[in-house]
Amino acid sequence: MDDLFGDQPGDTGRREELAAGAVVLRGRALPADALLSALDAVVAAAPFRNMVTPGGFTMSVAMTNCGAAGWVTDRRGYRYDAVDPESGRPWPDMPKPFLELACAAAAEAGYPDFVPDACLINRYQPGARLSLHQDRNERDYDQPIVSVSLGLPAMFQFGGLERSDPVRKVPLRHGDVVVWGGPSRLFYHGIPVLKDGEHPAVGRVRFNLTFRKAL
Repeated sequence: MDDLFGDQPGDTGRREELAAGAVVLRGRALPADALLSALDAVVAAAPFRNMVTPGGFTMSVAMTNCGAAGWVTDRRGYRYDAVDPESGRPWPDMPKPFLELACAAAAEAGYPDFVPDACLINRYQPGARLSLHQDRNERDYDQPIVSVSLGLPAMFQFGGLERSDPVRKVPLRHGDVVVWGGPSRLFYHGIPVLKDGEHPAVGRVRFNLTFRKAL
């Protein structure tokens, strides 16, 4: 695989400014063993599923949630719900390693008061993608988004307040954390088609943990 996307331990600890209020914290989630173990427990209770958009499109990215609320989409629209619609049970509690990482990364990025109540977990397999979008279903836009990359590398697209704004392309590797808020909170972002590969920790997959203050 292209060296641009390979894990580079020497990058760990480096901070990269993306825009006003937005940073990449390279390797901030490493080592990731505790996160991956906690992820397994969440998925055992609330398995991944490919949700359907209000327009009837089945998403290529599989999703699940943990925390007090979970992000869902179906024919009725996009929303947060305290109950997993497939099981009828509350979403699994947010694991301690998830919460600790999200709060610490947000504080390092300049958001010391961030305490997430929702974590949307995306599973990308080769060929999956997430088109440019804004995170607009949360009640308080003063709270940032914390996004953790695990597994296969991906190219993160980070644009502006309009879909037509220029898009910056940022390679993300296993353990990288992106935090955006303030002036960048509603910037468009996405992941183009995930390339095939094999990661020693998770195999042919990329996981993305996206922490929000939803309620």
